[in-house]
Amino acid sequence: MLSLKKLSLLIVEDEKNLAKLLKDALSDFFQKTSVAYDGEEGLIFYEAFTPDIVITDIMIPKLTGLEMAKKIKEINPNQHIIILSAYSDTQKLLNAIDVGVVKYFIKPFDPDELLEYISSISQKILKSKVLKLQDGFTYSYHDKKLYKNDTIIKLTKKETIFLNSLLDGKILSKQKIKELLWDDEVSDERLRTFIKRFREKTSKNFLQNISSQGYILGVNKS
Repeated sequence: MLSLKKLSLLIVEDEKNLAKLLKDALSDFFQKTSVAYDGEEGLIFYEAFTPDIVITDIMIPKLTGLEMAKKIKEINPNQHIIILSAYSDTQKLLNAIDVGVVKYFIKPFDPDELLEYISSISQKILKSKVLKLQDGFTYSYHDKKLYKNDTIIKLTKKETIFLNSLLDGKILSKQKIKELLWDDEVSDERLRTFIKRFREKTSKNFLQNISSQGYILGVNKS
């Protein structure tokens, strides 16, 4: 399940109790989980943060799950979409296959089975998942390496731990960095030296300093 921590999830479900159940059952396993309550909102959420996996009820307001899935597939033909339905409707199943949805769960379903399926496809998703960073750097979740123009950037053990801790997009305080990388008391000067050497291997924009808070990765928004 550890690989799911690198993935994001969008749940589109108009039954709020079921939406909450799904979020409660799944969110701890993912880096980010969002919930939308109709097809139009789901599409807005999708375009806003491009989740790795979409779980949608087939019968939702404004746009049905299949209508939304079709629009998502036009944006990203490789998007993984899981359809939920209260009915074992052969025609709807065939329509889902036509749209490009390959997994279909009939309500009521076991959340553990859903999680098991997601886990089974997680490695395939990670192989194609690349995080674009500033100044032409990319991070591959498949081999857990940092690249610049297809060349691997060789990092020390401490630098690798530091980078991995930054990948969730949160600000790392100076104190937190010290606790992560050293067992003993560390001076601010030693930390500054570490940061300077890390930036020599990457770039100033790659690692951004948030005043009085700490450091964060510079993610390429384009």
